[in-house]
Amino acid sequence: MPIKRSAEKALRQSKKRATRNEVYRAAYKQAVKDVKKAIEVGEKEVTKKISTVQKTLGKAAKKGVLSKKTAARKISRLMKKANKTLTK
Repeated sequence: MPIKRSAEKALRQSKKRATRNEVYRAAYKQAVKDVKKAIEVGEKEVTKKISTVQKTLGKAAKKGVLSKKTAARKISRLMKKANKTLTK
């Protein structure tokens, strides 16, 4: 446990930030899972799910949960998979 008052405040802040980050992290991970499952099954409405993934990854990158380049890489790889299955 922190002894100094400033350390107590820092602990409170880090806990609050961690819970906030977990919300964004869980949201984009679930969205990515949904898209991957839709691609495997071969659903026609993959584009709507991909747009939600782009939105959630963009929010996570904006909030600092993950970097912008990581978000872009994940979106790019999902689009590549989706395009490969949609063109077949």
